[in-house]
Amino acid sequence: MGADIAIFPEMWSCGYIIPEDLGELRALAVDRDGEFVNAFGELAGKLGMAIGITYLERFEKLPRNSLTLFDMYGRRTLDYSKVHTCDFGDERRLTPGEDFAVSELKTAKGTVKVGAMICYDREFPESARVLMLRGAELILVPNACPMEINRLCQLRGRAYENMLAIATCNYPSGVPDCNGHSTVFDGVAYLPGLPGSRDTCLLEAGESEGIYISELDLHMLRDYRAREVHGNAYRRPEKYGDIMSTEIREPFIRADRRR
Repeated sequence: MGADIAIFPEMWSCGYIIPEDLGELRALAVDRDGEFVNAFGELAGKLGMAIGITYLERFEKLPRNSLTLFDMYGRRTLDYSKVHTCDFGDERRLTPGEDFAVSELKTAKGTVKVGAMICYDREFPESARVLMLRGAELILVPNACPMEINRLCQLRGRAYENMLAIATCNYPSGVPDCNGHSTVFDGVAYLPGLPGSRDTCLLEAGESEGIYISELDLHMLRDYRAREVHGNAYRRPEKYGDIMSTEIREPFIRADRRR
């Protein structure tokens, strides 16, 4: 079908199942450099297509929610584990990731700078902002939750304010607490000669299971990033000290917050 990059919903290796029993949970986990993950690296090289595979990763005491990205030659270019785990639910039984990463991904259409955030990560504007500051042009977002109007607007906003593309892959309707609506936003709101703004949504899939294709114009995106006013040029980071504070005040105190 001509795809350069394929991505999967969140924790594809187990279908986003997180057993309460820790022994069962650990038994579901796979090694980052194990047979399941490496099989997709071999497939990427065979097909000449980058693949971002998601999985429950075996890790120390408790597993992680992870993604590995292979380039078109089957070379591992990015490993990422979900930083913002849903500690108010089943994901409290997982180990959070430590950092965000951006890599240069080789595709048949050229090199693109790619980062990743997984599901709940996108609820925090800092996730996409850090990836933008580290050079991301495209953010891959594996997902497993209902993508209703507010979350779709959230993704649109993340793409717009950071002048980058965001591709989200969700489980279809029928999977518990999921409803499809995988999307791609390119973040390009204005074009020379075009009155007003344009719709940055390149794809919104339906609720059914399927393979969905979207085309991202990197030349247009890069030209836009080189001339428009969002992103990094006019930020005032010296004024944002409160963002780095670890203090939590009412009404946001939660007893189940992981320390």
